[in-house]
Amino acid sequence: METRIKSIIQSSINLKTKVLYDLELIETIQKVVAQIIKCYEGGGKVLFCGNGGSAADAQHLAAELSGRFYFDRHPLFAEALHVNSSYVTAVANDYGYDEVFARLVLAMGSKNDILIGLSTSGNSNNILRAFSEANSLGMITVGLTGKSGGLLKEKCTYLLNVQSTDTPRIQEVHILLGHIICELVEEKLFKD
Repeated sequence: METRIKSIIQSSINLKTKVLYDLELIETIQKVVAQIIKCYEGGGKVLFCGNGGSAADAQHLAAELSGRFYFDRHPLFAEALHVNSSYVTAVANDYGYDEVFARLVLAMGSKNDILIGLSTSGNSNNILRAFSEANSLGMITVGLTGKSGGLLKEKCTYLLNVQSTDTPRIQEVHILLGHIICELVEEKLFKD
């Protein structure tokens, strides 16, 4: 079992090493950070969506922005779109699960706000629908996916696609990328 544990850890390290040397991905992260800073400086908001483990990651990252990361500072508007279970179950029942995020994007989103969607496959229908609505509103869309980007890659202003098809390893990197983004946004907006 020790060998297997070490193998899993090494697999995570190997993927993170690939990310470290992926200059295109790093450049895209910088662009996303700049867009989020611009959004907040303009009074905007950042919305997150994901399913399953990606929903947990979406909620985690929204909390880092709306609560705090390193600094005791003013809260930023960030929300994970799945957190109201009464809303999610009502919309899923009345309109279908594909609409649960799209309807909240229409209700909460405005031009130049940001929607960040986490989907390891990039093919989750409810996230694709949310991105369609966000794009129609003039929002900036950021997709965190696995290797191919799936169908989501065509709907993103910015695509952060992790070069792997291994779901747990992709999700580990999504949290890393999300933490980098939160740290840099907070640092720029509040360090001084």
